[in-house]
Amino acid sequence: MKLIDALQCIQTIHYNPDYPVTRSAAQWLCTALNRHIGTEEIKRNPTGGFRIDIGSVPRDGSRNAADSDKAAVFFQLDARGNGSLIASDPEYLFGFLCTWVETRKHDSLSTYQKGRIFIPAFSWQRSAYDFFLTQEGRIQKNLDPETYVLKLARMGFTHVEVNALDFPMGLETGPPGEAYPMFYTYCPALDQFVSSRLNRGVYPAYYLSRNLGRLKANARLAARYGIRPGLLCFEPRSVPESFFHRYPMLRGARVDHPFRSFKPRYNMTTAHPAVLDHYREMIQNLLQEVPDLEYLTIWTNDSGAGFEHTQSLYVGRNGGAYLIREWKNQEEIARAAGENALRFFRTLLEAASEINPHFRVIIRMESFYGEHDVIRQGLGRQLDVETASLTMKGWDMPYRHPRYPDSPINAGTVYQNRFDSEEKPFMKQIQSRGGIPHFYFTAGPYGMFLPLLGIPYPRLTHRRLKLLFRNGVRHLAHTGGTHPPEAVPFDANHEVMRVFQYQSSESVEKTLDRLGRKWAGAKKSVLLEAWTLTEETVMAFPVITPLYASLGFNWYRLWTRPLVPNIEAIPGEERAYYEDFMCTTPHNPNNVDLARDVLFQLTTPEKAGRDMERIDKHVLPPLQNAIITLQSVATDPNAASVFYDQWIRLRGLRCWMITQRNVAAWIYCVHGSILESAKKKFFLKTLRHAIDLEIANSCELMELSDSGVAFMTQSGAGETPLMYGDNLKELMPRRIRLMQAHRNDEPAVDSEYLFRKSAEKIP
Repeated sequence: MKLIDALQCIQTIHYNPDYPVTRSAAQWLCTALNRHIGTEEIKRNPTGGFRIDIGSVPRDGSRNAADSDKAAVFFQLDARGNGSLIASDPEYLFGFLCTWVETRKHDSLSTYQKGRIFIPAFSWQRSAYDFFLTQEGRIQKNLDPETYVLKLARMGFTHVEVNALDFPMGLETGPPGEAYPMFYTYCPALDQFVSSRLNRGVYPAYYLSRNLGRLKANARLAARYGIRPGLLCFEPRSVPESFFHRYPMLRGARVDHPFRSFKPRYNMTTAHPAVLDHYREMIQNLLQEVPDLEYLTIWTNDSGAGFEHTQSLYVGRNGGAYLIREWKNQEEIARAAGENALRFFRTLLEAASEINPHFRVIIRMESFYGEHDVIRQGLGRQLDVETASLTMKGWDMPYRHPRYPDSPINAGTVYQNRFDSEEKPFMKQIQSRGGIPHFYFTAGPYGMFLPLLGIPYPRLTHRRLKLLFRNGVRHLAHTGGTHPPEAVPFDANHEVMRVFQYQSSESVEKTLDRLGRKWAGAKKSVLLEAWTLTEETVMAFPVITPLYASLGFNWYRLWTRPLVPNIEAIPGEERAYYEDFMCTTPHNPNNVDLARDVLFQLTTPEKAGRDMERIDKHVLPPLQNAIITLQSVATDPNAASVFYDQWIRLRGLRCWMITQRNVAAWIYCVHGSILESAKKKFFLKTLRHAIDLEIANSCELMELSDSGVAFMTQSGAGETPLMYGDNLKELMPRRIRLMQAHRNDEPAVDSEYLFRKSAEKIP
């Protein structure tokens, strides 16, 4: 007898009304079995039926028996459909049930008749910067928050951030031409949901009410499926200047980026007791509204937030009058700044713990490179760290691309395929003080390949999971969350992730074999081969610059701006269709030079030339083979839908890779033709070939837009500087015409663009 046969024999499901997830699990099981099964609340001693509950996991005396303080799931079922599913904590119940019913239903029932205990591989699988639920992707076309949270639960996520603005953008405004207001639409601060006596009236009551309503709705969804809700905020964030009209002596640090902003932004001075009381009151007001909130993750020193006198403030160390007096040395300033930040963290933790004793504050450490040692030494009970590496100080990753040592990588991605032994002493140090180290894990919609959705590299995903697990990591911060199920019905990476959570010893090939049979049937080998070739493609990709491999692809409109030898040869009115939506300022060199962003040199012409060749030789060939492998099956109307879906996504990946290749070619050839006149003929030929490739790429993007597959993120609320809109297809003919018209222009980059444009009037 198989497990599915016994499940079909269930006559009654008993659930615990004290935990909403048990009822949700009961309802989901009825739907999954396609049967009407009686469900009722648990009586004191139910006899017969199938019990779904949260509580102490029974001990079976075997070597797999769970310790009383350990996360665990107990599952037992007999041939008559009687048994129980008991999770030690709500966050493990729904994911385990879905995983077992959907992936293990053909197991022999004998395995479960006496009951088995399962220990989750990771205690926390938390979405970090949840692109679709809370960040800029919350305006994704056709997004359904409920099915999204349901998928999080099915995939084994245990924690999710829930604080999202209910508006497409925040209320922040700025002078004409300024990009800075866009940075206030994500990671919204506490004062976007509640107020205190100190700042009451600074933000309209209706605005706070709407945002709080959305936060509550997200928290209710999380509770329905047993996921622990929390917050991700940029803090301490700037406040409107009207606040300082009331309290001029509470002005804190200037926290804006002076290149991206045209007016100074200041936060409150957290060195003042009144401001700490303000934060204490806000976090308590918020927890009184939503007592189930479990954690607050704090990102800082970016996007209008920062701590006074820390080294990474964009304008340099600065702040209010209460922390540092004049003529202190750098060491004294760093210690005072670090201790001030720690005092802020402890204030929030202590205030939140009065309502929820289990509340945790999680700190992203990169911004504290000048105060790193002070912060780390001051961490204690329930003060955690979120990071890509505990050995890094600042933003420089200590890990490089495994294939190309000259290439940087994005944090937590499959390119971070080592675990330095130096990480472990720092892990133990944090844990010994009652804290938790949370490591980034990226195999989803944000940290790599943005704006693409559902790129499959399941074996690489499994390899990174296994690496972290084997090295004692038990708390993951999943960059970007997951994909909306309506957009990505075949999410191979996260399918592997959820199986690993309760079957970490199972080989990835066995997992993929089962998944291939489910999705592709007799032709599973075609699907698996396409994934193998895609994984070869992914690992062969040289990260030209982490910016273009992630959010910068959207910011700088790499799919709508024309690739031409001299961008300024195009009249300004003809560039407006894309420049109006770039997340940039009128004097940013990136407007005319793909090798630069603000004052950064993103890459060199030499490296760009190498990367162009690497993509031609090592990236595009296996990707082309993957597309060909799928093509004949994908176009067969009788074939499983997974083939067409994956075919379209890999064609989208090819478009993305070709654009990356052509960006590298532009940097190599335009700058090369200027610096090396002797090779100008070669550079012109190579550049024109790149432009021709990009014209063809635009044609394919138009075709993919009509495919019916949501292969990329697209706003359903109009184009924004952070997201492409659903008008992408409409913009392609303009792009093509401009590239054709300017293909043979003389390559040029104005080295004085920054200073010239900054002295021009803004229209």
